[in-house]
Amino acid sequence: LDRELRVDGDVREKRRTMRDKTSTSKHIPDSKLPKVAVIGRPNVGKSALFNRLVGGNRAIVVDEPGVTRDRLYGRSYWGDQEFMVIDTGGVITLSKSQAGVMEELAITTTVGMDGIPMASREAAIARMPSMIEKQAVAAVEEAAVLLFLVDGQAGLVAADIEIADWLRRNFSHKCIILAVNKCESPRKGQMQALEFWSLGFTPLPISAITGTGTGELLDMVCSELKKFEGLEGLDDVEEDENRVPAISIVGRPNVGKSSILNALVGEDRTIVSPVSGTTRDAIDTELTTVDGQKYKLIDTAGIRRRAAVASAGSTTETLSVKRAFSAIRRSDVVALVIEAMACVSEQDYKIAERIEKEGKACVIVVNKWDTIPNKNNESTTHYEQDVREKLRVLDWAPIVYCSAINGNSVEK
Repeated sequence: LDRELRVDGDVREKRRTMRDKTSTSKHIPDSKLPKVAVIGRPNVGKSALFNRLVGGNRAIVVDEPGVTRDRLYGRSYWGDQEFMVIDTGGVITLSKSQAGVMEELAITTTVGMDGIPMASREAAIARMPSMIEKQAVAAVEEAAVLLFLVDGQAGLVAADIEIADWLRRNFSHKCIILAVNKCESPRKGQMQALEFWSLGFTPLPISAITGTGTGELLDMVCSELKKFEGLEGLDDVEEDENRVPAISIVGRPNVGKSSILNALVGEDRTIVSPVSGTTRDAIDTELTTVDGQKYKLIDTAGIRRRAAVASAGSTTETLSVKRAFSAIRRSDVVALVIEAMACVSEQDYKIAERIEKEGKACVIVVNKWDTIPNKNNESTTHYEQDVREKLRVLDWAPIVYCSAINGNSVEK
């Protein structure tokens, strides 16, 4: 996995260099680029197609449903046209039962949730599909082109028909391209795509893994995307864009990393839930402050002890932790989040060691400070002594006490 992540970084760097050499246009900020959203039911290969379009392995791809939950953005280009691709979680149809949804999304009620009451646990899990769907809907609303992905090997299913009806009913004013994935053979792919004509869109057989048909798909996407005009005022953009500081938010599961990101951006950018391990990919988000300063915020998956990850035997969690470490490596500043009531654990020390080893600037964020009862001035002093003693390797890092849910001291 370490080797794959290194190769992934090399691929992205080469791709960026190639684009800079071939593209004569100015470097446009991510927020100004047109967006293309990839949507569909779970396990049709949306993340694999996302990786194919943006280059490298940005999204975690595992052969199990429900791996992607948040919106994941990546920059792509085809010819002289640049655009943003949005990977989304699978849209679950409302006709399914809660037990069926839990089984389809492979959501567990046990791992890392021992301290949460069973009623809260079940309520959080019941809300998960609607939260994933909400993120997908947000991506669809902001996108100019919608890539509706279906599974050519599984054939047409009821969920595809429901999603097609939903798109036609609510987003008929947008360009919708129907891509039939997992059609590795061009000749057989045409046969696999035949039954999808009934959805009312022209099906295009592709394979996200081998790349079959993706060139034709990109031609269709770019023909729909309008070329950008009015970029005269962006002469200095390239210089500024290259200096955007990256800030990764790391820590153990359930300490409130996603809540902090949402509080900073001022919107529900990532799913927040008491279910441990809700965030899986490293989610990059652009933030522009009131004074015009740009930052790249990276929300990461919770990092559990190596032994706990190994004993769980989950490929998804292993990849999530690797992405979190990779995020530390590519950031300028790391916000190490610890939970106020839980105090500092051995795992927090291990993460602190990793940050120090990578030579990164760091801020220690004590989240959920509002949960400490009977606070006074001495509480902060005693807590700081405890943090300094237990996180000796980061004794130089400033400490911020905040509550992401209430928004208290988040601006600090």
